[in-house]
Amino acid sequence: MDPFSLDQYMARRKVFTLFTGKFHIYDPQENLVAYVEQKAFKLKEDITVFADEEKQNALLNIKAQQVIDFSAGYNVQDVATGEIVGALKRKGLKSILRDEWIIFNAGGEEIGRIREDSAFLAAIRRLITPLIPQSYSIELNGQPVGSIKQNFNPFVQKLNVDLRSDPGRQLDRRVALAAVVLLLAIEGKQR
Repeated sequence: MDPFSLDQYMARRKVFTLFTGKFHIYDPQENLVAYVEQKAFKLKEDITVFADEEKQNALLNIKAQQVIDFSAGYNVQDVATGEIVGALKRKGLKSILRDEWIIFNAGGEEIGRIREDSAFLAAIRRLITPLIPQSYSIELNGQPVGSIKQNFNPFVQKLNVDLRSDPGRQLDRRVALAAVVLLLAIEGKQR
C-alpha cells in the first residue's frame, strides 16, 4: 500500500522505548504503511520514514534546516526521487501557547498552516492537565483540507488523520505524513 495515496490514517507513538521515539503509521484497515525510529540527543534532527519496521525501504527524509532552533524549519525530501517536496516550520513562541506550523510547497512558498484547535484548550492542556486530547486543523490558502485528532489515552499517543476534505489533493500527502511525524516527535516531547 502506498502511504501517499491515503486520505485517512492513524499514527501511533510507541510508549516504552529507551532513547528512541518509535512511530507506526497505519491505513484505515490497520495495515502498517510507514515506520519511524527517531534517535535521541541529536543536535540537528534528521528523521527517515520507512515503509517497514525492518527499515529496508526508505520513503521520506525529514531534515532540520538548522541546528537546534526553537522555530525550526524542516525540509521534506522524497527518498526515491531525491526531490524536496515541501517544508514545515514550527511557529516557536506562538507554539508555547498553541501549536502552529507553517506548510511550504516545493518552491518554498507558504501555502498553509496546521493549528491546534483552540487557545483556551491549549492553555488548559499545558497548565492544568495534559489529559485533554489535542486536535489540529489543516488549512491551505485559508481553506480547511483536513484534521488531526488525538485519541484520549494517557499512555499511548495516537493521532487520527483525515484528509478527505482535500479531494483535489492540494496538500502533498508526503508533506502531510511528515507533518504527523513531526507532531509526534516534536510536540510529543512537550508531554
